[in-house]
Amino acid sequence: MKISSQARPYVYGALAGLLLTASVGIAGQFFGTSTTFPRAATGVLQLVGFDLSNWEFAQVRDGSLTGLAFPNWQLLFVIGIGVGAFLAAKITKTFKAEALPQMWVDRFGEKKGTRIAYSIVGGMIAMVGARMAGGCPSGHGVSGVSQLGVSSLIALAMFFVGGVVTARILYRGGTA
Repeated sequence: MKISSQARPYVYGALAGLLLTASVGIAGQFFGTSTTFPRAATGVLQLVGFDLSNWEFAQVRDGSLTGLAFPNWQLLFVIGIGVGAFLAAKITKTFKAEALPQMWVDRFGEKKGTRIAYSIVGGMIAMVGARMAGGCPSGHGVSGVSQLGVSSLIALAMFFVGGVVTARILYRGGTA
């Protein structure tokens, strides 16, 4: 079945809505990914011997935000996003490996270390922001908005504003 490019956002949006409905109906869980990362980080810390039992973070919701909650559905969801995207790109023959995107090279040069550093710092800032907002863009944008959550509508708007401002600053108004 071939879906026209104009219809794709509507078809895929409806499928995402049905998947969210099935997730809530079957597992009682809404979509979201940001909690997986602090869980993974605390899991790694625990593996290497750090005692987190006295940290307030480790005591919230009986440790459900820490590595003690692994494995869980959310970890599989995050893994599935990556695997699914890779498989979709391979199946549609749109997969393209590139060390650095051309737009990045045009703006910052060909230093991979710079890209790695920006990615790590940017990811840390995004994660702190997601935790402060009480969830990530997928959690607020899909699950929160589907429940007509005012806080999710505000958070989603702020995610977009932050993304546009950051792109304008980093790329000086360039286009992809």
